[in-house]
Amino acid sequence: MLKCCRQFFKGSPMKLILDEPFKSLWQGRDAFEAVEALQGEVFRELEARRTLRTEVDGRGYFVKIHRGVGWGEIIKNLTTAKAPVLGAGQEWRAIQRLTEAGVPTMHAVAYGERGFNPADQHSFIITEELAPTISLEDFTMGWAGNPPDPAVKRLLIEEVARMTGAMHRAGVNHRDCYICHFLLHTDRPVAPGTLRLSIIDLHRAQTRAATPKRWRNKDLAGLYFSALEIGLTPRDKLRFLKHYFQQPLRQTLRDEAALLARMETRAAKMMDRYKRKYAPGSL
Repeated sequence: MLKCCRQFFKGSPMKLILDEPFKSLWQGRDAFEAVEALQGEVFRELEARRTLRTEVDGRGYFVKIHRGVGWGEIIKNLTTAKAPVLGAGQEWRAIQRLTEAGVPTMHAVAYGERGFNPADQHSFIITEELAPTISLEDFTMGWAGNPPDPAVKRLLIEEVARMTGAMHRAGVNHRDCYICHFLLHTDRPVAPGTLRLSIIDLHRAQTRAATPKRWRNKDLAGLYFSALEIGLTPRDKLRFLKHYFQQPLRQTLRDEAALLARMETRAAKMMDRYKRKYAPGSL
C-alpha cells in the first residue's frame, strides 16, 4: 500500500495516490493532465482506455488510463450479465489485496480517480515494469513437441496452482485468467527457492470478501483452456488440483467432481470458439 502521497479530497470526488518518481515529477501539476501527456509505446488505444509503456529516469512503467465507458456500454454489459470495467480502481484494489495476501503481482506507483459518475469517470494507474520476464504462454509454446525438464514443468504447475488458489482465497477473481498473464522472471533459475512468477493484467479483476464459486470456476476454466495445447498429462492436472485446493486429492476429486466435469466442457467450448475465430480466412 502506498504511503507517500495520499489525497482524498473532502467534498470532491477525487482520489490521488502518488509514489516516486511521479510524486516529484508531477509536483504542482494536475496529475490527470500529466498522465494524459505521458509518451511511450502504446499497447492498446480504445475510446475508453489507453495502455502504454513509458520511461522515467531509465526505468519502465506501464500506464493505464480509463476515460469512462458511457452509460450505453454499462447498460449493454449489464443486460448481457457481464460486469463492466468502470475504471482503474478495479486493478488498484486487486493489486492491494493480492499484495496483502502475499501473491506476487505488479507494484503500483500511482493511482488517480475523479468523478462520481461511473459513465464518465477519469482514472489511471501506473505500475512498475516487471523485467526481465517472459509470459508462461511464450515460455511453454514448444512444450507439446519438445517436452521440458520434468522438474521445471512440475515446479511451474505447482506455483501457478498455489498463486491462483491464494488469489481466489484472498477474494480476487481475475476474469482474464490465462497463462499469458503469469510472468516468469528470467533473472533467476526456475528452481526451488529461486522461481518467481507474477500475476498481471488485473484491470477486469473483481475483489470481494470471498470469491464466489461461479467466478472461481470461470477463472479455472480459462486457465485450463489456455494450457490445453502445451502437452499437459493427466498427472500434471492432478498435481495442479492438489496444490490449488491444498487438501488431499481424493477429497478434491470427490467434492469438486461437478466443477471438474464443467471445466473440461467449458474449456473445450472456449477452444472451439478460439479456433473458429482465428482459423485461416476467419478474419
